[in-house]
Amino acid sequence: MGKKRLTLLLLMAGLVALLSQPGQPMAETTTRPGEQPGHEATAPAVGKGERKIAYYRNPMGLPDTSPTPKKDNMGMDYIPVYADELGDGNTVRISLDKVQKLGVRTEAVTTRSLARSIRAVGTVQVDERLLQIVSMKYEGWIEHLYADTTGQKVQRGHPLMEVYSPGLVLAQQEYLAAIRATSSLKKAHPESLDTARQLAEGALLRLRNWDISADQVAQLRKKGEIRRTLTVQSPVDGVVLEKNAIKGMRFMPGEVLYRLADLSNVWLMVDVFEQDIGMVREGQEASVTLNAIPGKRFQGKVSFIYPTLAAETRTVKVRIELPNTSGELRPALYATVELATPTGEAQILTVPDSAILNSGTRQVVLVERGEGQYEPRPVLTGAQGGGYVQVREGLQEGEKVVVRANFLIDAEANLKGALGHFAH
Repeated sequence: MGKKRLTLLLLMAGLVALLSQPGQPMAETTTRPGEQPGHEATAPAVGKGERKIAYYRNPMGLPDTSPTPKKDNMGMDYIPVYADELGDGNTVRISLDKVQKLGVRTEAVTTRSLARSIRAVGTVQVDERLLQIVSMKYEGWIEHLYADTTGQKVQRGHPLMEVYSPGLVLAQQEYLAAIRATSSLKKAHPESLDTARQLAEGALLRLRNWDISADQVAQLRKKGEIRRTLTVQSPVDGVVLEKNAIKGMRFMPGEVLYRLADLSNVWLMVDVFEQDIGMVREGQEASVTLNAIPGKRFQGKVSFIYPTLAAETRTVKVRIELPNTSGELRPALYATVELATPTGEAQILTVPDSAILNSGTRQVVLVERGEGQYEPRPVLTGAQGGGYVQVREGLQEGEKVVVRANFLIDAEANLKGALGHFAH
């Protein structure tokens, strides 16, 4: 055991001395086939005709590049970007075969008149100016009803009901007595005649103040007969929206007996979102469709924009007037409205809305600079409508921009890296 231990210690001491000698290699180098001994290994050179790799980009399109091959967090290999695809510092280049595979399509920047359509929903309502309340200015009882159902159509001057009122009977008696006194005092003293005339005019004024029609007053004066009941006539053409009158009931002055509405013209109350309300103007044309009347369009005009906004829905009420001569537009019907809103400029510079790449902080388009070469260019956009966007800055008329497959070009040529270089 002592001899073996001594031998092991001697071997360890010799190894330490060997490693401590300067200028000695720690391990023997090996040579690869074709290499000269004593020379270090180098990366294989790029052969003639082979494409040079500029860098490797993230396979998910993230703004991350690498000079050497690597994998992302999901284990996917980074994609090589070749030098001949980069073009200069301000353009990206795609091979023509990839352009065909991606289906790239361009369109020239042109000037056109731009209009935007605003769509909103609303309900049909009664024109408030055409509402009519039927109430009496005297106390009485209803003896007979002519308009006895809700929804019944009525016409101006047609009877609604027959009423009895003691005060009305007394007013007729006073009027007839004053007329007879005036006739009998024609040869009497002028003061007496004038007093009789004043009494007759006062009685007539009371009847008119109680909404007794001129025809009924003329009949009373012509026949000289006091009517026990009086016929109440409809003041408008329309329909009965509400009927509180019941045969035999007693009514008091001011009590609502009928609520009538003329539906020859109706309102459409529309909710327009706050981001669109700035494009709406009074007098603007509106095209209306209703679920209840499929296949038919109604034309109206914006008559009023309400000054308040509903905080719950972030909408503003807009009133549209619609003629309703056919009577098809019924209150509470649901409707969809389309408002055409011109930009106010006759001709403006536009591109298709599909040409815009929106990064969130700015808008960019790809301008075609040649076959397979595209320049990312920031632009300042304006109004939108009809599938086109106004371009205020960044483009000139006649330049061609990519309108199809621009996002695929972004993924294929690492557009974000080029945009970063362009920004610098």
